[in-house]
Amino acid sequence: MRTVVLTYHSVNINGNDYGSNDHIALLHDLRVIAELGLPVVPLRQVVVALDDPASAPFERAVALSCDDGSWFDWHDLPHPTWGMQRSFRGILHDHHRDTGIAAGMSSFVIASPQARADLDRLSLIDKGWWDDSWWPQAATDSLLRIENHSWDHNHEAVSQRVAPNTVPGSFSVIDNFERADRQIHQASDYLNRHCAPWRSTLFAYPYGDSNDYLQREYLPSFQHQHGLRAAFTTEPKPITPTSDRWALGRYVCGFHWNSPDDLRNLLMPTLSATW
Repeated sequence: MRTVVLTYHSVNINGNDYGSNDHIALLHDLRVIAELGLPVVPLRQVVVALDDPASAPFERAVALSCDDGSWFDWHDLPHPTWGMQRSFRGILHDHHRDTGIAAGMSSFVIASPQARADLDRLSLIDKGWWDDSWWPQAATDSLLRIENHSWDHNHEAVSQRVAPNTVPGSFSVIDNFERADRQIHQASDYLNRHCAPWRSTLFAYPYGDSNDYLQREYLPSFQHQHGLRAAFTTEPKPITPTSDRWALGRYVCGFHWNSPDDLRNLLMPTLSATW
């Protein structure tokens, strides 16, 4: 079993070409993945396969994720500068319709309503396009599923962070039980209430930042409370049977590849290598 997890951000809209727009990138990347004959498997299925790699229904695969959870994940929206944008969910739907190939995505969302409102006002478009009204629909949808990206991302734009005595802009400072429980367990509880009966079981570290406390103590030791089964960094490495489930790798669009050829060059050697 060897899987590459690709990650996108639907708020990355700074133009209408591959390098400036993650929606355009996802559209083209799905074609590259199909051309290579690689299946796109649900991220949860990848985590399940860690328990018994020999029984995994795939040998080489790609999984898709996106971060932060703005409306651009789910809704087609008229960007005030760059025009109508097809949502990530819509792009996945179109790909299935046009090719017959199913491809789902895990959307790691910021749970706190106040944090999302602050981010919408200060770093998006200030149109109320970061609320959670679409989550219940996504919870019953096979194309885009809701997962945990912390309570407030410890983001500098958030007015009332749950870890106020830490430096914003990093998640590595979430290094004790109180901070971790507020960021992770509180987020899981909120997501599970709003998406019931769907329950979040995956976590993506904000900024890709982790630390020994989260990986070695909080996440594995308090699993019975937060209900998570795996966590993802943004370290560019494939998932194999020997991967640490609390520090699984992901490749980020715009950082680890910047064109269809880049992605092709990334996938071919990574997925053909032995583990």
